[in-house]
Order: sequence, then C-alpha cells, then structure tokens
Amino acid sequence: MKFLNVKAATVLSVSGGVMLPSVGWACACGCGVFDVGGNAMLPSGPGGMAYVQYDYQNQDHNWSGTSQAPADANPDKNIKTDFIMLGFQYMFNRSWGVQAELPYDYRSFTTTSAAPGSPITTIKWGALGDLRLKGIYTGFFDDLSAGVDFGLKLPTGDFTHNNVWGDVDRDSEIGTGSTDLLIGGFYRGHLSGDDQWRWFAQTELDLPVFSQEQYCPGLELDTDAGINYQGWSVGRMHVSPLAQVIFSERTSDSGANAADPVASGYQRLMLSPGLEFHIHPVSIYTDVEVPVWQHFTGNQLAAAVLFKVNVSFHF
Repeated sequence: MKFLNVKAATVLSVSGGVMLPSVGWACACGCGVFDVGGNAMLPSGPGGMAYVQYDYQNQDHNWSGTSQAPADANPDKNIKTDFIMLGFQYMFNRSWGVQAELPYDYRSFTTTSAAPGSPITTIKWGALGDLRLKGIYTGFFDDLSAGVDFGLKLPTGDFTHNNVWGDVDRDSEIGTGSTDLLIGGFYRGHLSGDDQWRWFAQTELDLPVFSQEQYCPGLELDTDAGINYQGWSVGRMHVSPLAQVIFSERTSDSGANAADPVASGYQRLMLSPGLEFHIHPVSIYTDVEVPVWQHFTGNQLAAAVLFKVNVSFHF
C-alpha cells in the first residue's frame, strides 16, 4: 500500500486574516498537511493575493503501527513527490473572500511490479492535481482573530495514469477522482502586551462525498497550534520565526479499487519550525515538518521530513 506521508505545517500566523492556502494535492495519504502556512498567507483586509507554493516529500522507509518496519514487508519501496501549486485569494471586504488553488505534481514511484519475475520498477509522471475552490468568512471580530473557510475539492486531477502492468494503484495516483467537502476554522490571540508574541490554532477537514470507479479516499483531519514572534526586522524586511505542533488523522480508504483498505489510514504528530519574510508587497514563508509520533495501519511508506516554500504577492 502506498502512503503519501504528506501533510506539512499547519500554520496560522496571528496577524492576517484567514486560513492559509490549502494545497490541493490529491493523495490517498493526506496531502492536506501542506494546506496551511504562516502570516504571509493571511489577508489583513480587502485586497488580493497571488502565490506559488512548492512542497516536497521523499517517502523512503516502511512504517507499521508506531515503529519502522522491514522494507521487505511492503512491495512499495519509494515515493518522491514535487508539489507545485498556483493560488489566488481575494477578500471583497473584511468579512468575505474567495480562494482558488490548482496544483501540479511530479511523482517518482518505485514498487514491485506485477510483471513476470516481480522486478523492482520505477514509474515517473507529472499531472495536474485536484482544483480547490473555497469561500472565506472572517467577520466574527473586528481584529480578524477568527475565521472559517468552506468549499469543494473537484476531481480535476489525473487518476488513471499507469504502466502496462497496472503497477500504480489508485492511492498512488495524483488525483483521487473524488469530490470532497472542505471545512476549516482558525483562532488566534496575543501572548504579550506589546503584541510581539502571538498564538494560533487551526483545523481543516477534507470529507469525500462523491467517488468514482469504486475508490473512495479516507476522511482527513488536520489541526495545529503554535506561536510566532513579530519583533524582528532587517531594514524594510520583517522576519517572523514560528513553531507549531501539528496533529493529522486519516481514515482508511474504501471501495473495490482501494489497493488495500487494511494498509491505509494513520494518525501523526509533527513538530514544525518555520520562518516568514515580508517586504511589501512580497512575502515568503518556509518550514519543515518532522514527525515525532505516528501510527500507520498496515505497512505504508513514510517520509522522515517534509518541506514547504510559499512566495506570495499582495495587491
């Protein structure tokens, strides 16, 4: 069973306005961890933002339960994925906005082939992922300290790529083929009177509601809490370090075309340090996510660390 141990930092920095972009990767393992990321992605009022985000993970070791497992217990050997996502967010006023994200993923998948002799084979391909469309509401309080988002993930991504032996299962495709309901929320506050230290919390739910060709990915929930510091600057550039704790859960896949329902689904706890750089109108956010505890159902491929970089232009 292939598991994309993806979800990277859930950051919601404390000085902007809404949920961070979700990265619309359609992975069977829960790529939504890359969905959020830092103050640079939060609106502070009416206006727009265009951004590009790059994420990377290398799933190079087998995991079962709460510990690493022998590689020969899993026919899949390695999954490397480069995620590139283009996004657009526009706030019509301080309360309402919209967001659209379209990913392109490039994947290298090494597995035991169904070809005679069961050779180890590597399949490489790239394709568009699943488009995500969301509405945003941040009108609960004047300081934009709380908000929600809601929308759909559409089945625009490719979920039919394969070689002659059919070695790419549905859970390793770039698109899920499902239409998902997206629901999220955040809250943030101050830790110091000078407004230099702030805290934040966020949650995001991805719930498949319509599936295709007898495969339905599992429900995915990602939630995080963290702190950031706003007191550093270098000339015109503001620098904000932050630290997060991220918890993710994904239920098992289902359907006749699920590669192995007893080898999908997980719970994971990650620590994620990050940095934000802002020189108006450009912001840069980067972080790493390191799993410190995880429990996988069956044997699944896991990544030791995940990486993210987001560059945004505000207008």
